[in-house]
Formats: sequence, C-alpha cells, structure tokens
Amino acid sequence: MNVEVRIDPNCAEARAVITAPRMTEEVEAALRLLARGPERKLTGFRGGEAELLDPADILRIYAGGGKVYAVTERGEFELRMRLYEAERRLEGGAFARISNAEIVNLDRVRAFDLRLTGTIVVRFADGSITYAARRYVAALKKRLGIGGEKK
Repeated sequence: MNVEVRIDPNCAEARAVITAPRMTEEVEAALRLLARGPERKLTGFRGGEAELLDPADILRIYAGGGKVYAVTERGEFELRMRLYEAERRLEGGAFARISNAEIVNLDRVRAFDLRLTGTIVVRFADGSITYAARRYVAALKKRLGIGGEKK
C-alpha cells in the first residue's frame, strides 16, 4: 500500500482518504486501524493492586455479582466501572457486545461456532469459550460480515 501524508497548517481536522480499485483485506485492515482511534487502557484491580490493562490483552469483559471483570491471559481483574462505561471507552476498536452482560475482543477470538441454533459459541485463542445471546446474534453476524443469507 502506498501511503502519503500531507501536513497543512490551515486544515481544521485530520482526514484520511483511501483510494483503491476495490475493497481488499489490506484496505479493511487500514479502515479498522483508523477507526480505532487512540488506545485507551483500563485500570484493573486484583489483590489490592491496580494494573493498567492494554485493551489488546483483554479477551472479554463481563458483569457478574454486581461487579465488572476484565479477563486476560494473566487472569481476571475487577474494573471499577459499569459494563457500558468500559464498552464506551473501547468503542471503535475490536470489542463487540455479545450479551447484556458481556463484550468480547474480536481480535482475541479464534473461532465462532454457528452450529447451535439461535446462538454463537465464541472460542478464544486461550481455549476458553463463551456464548453470544440470541438477541445479539444478528448484530454480531453483521459485524463479522457473515450475514444471514440462506441457500
């Protein structure tokens, strides 16, 4: 991909334009990268210590027992915010809501099992699984580009 940057002091707002003969994986990857915006770390608490969590390291964030947790390969961390607040902070990135109580990092998903009617089994790179609620299946399929076409 050929990249060109023009610095113009008279420009009020940064703007990115991609010109391509057709949509390709490379163009889609560039779009995802541009849409993410600045990375926003979350603060996770475990064992009386606070740690900064890189969103790229988070597999999923879920609510349970009145608390919100972020799951990484290093374990679970409590987040001192509501699920919708974490979702807003991570907006525009690789995170997608799969139920009222859970959002997942699509970059950390290994596979989506569509064999169960009405739900999607989400398999993470570390071997753990979770399930998309029936209510969120259509939106998740649309986000993944797997639509609802029937043959």
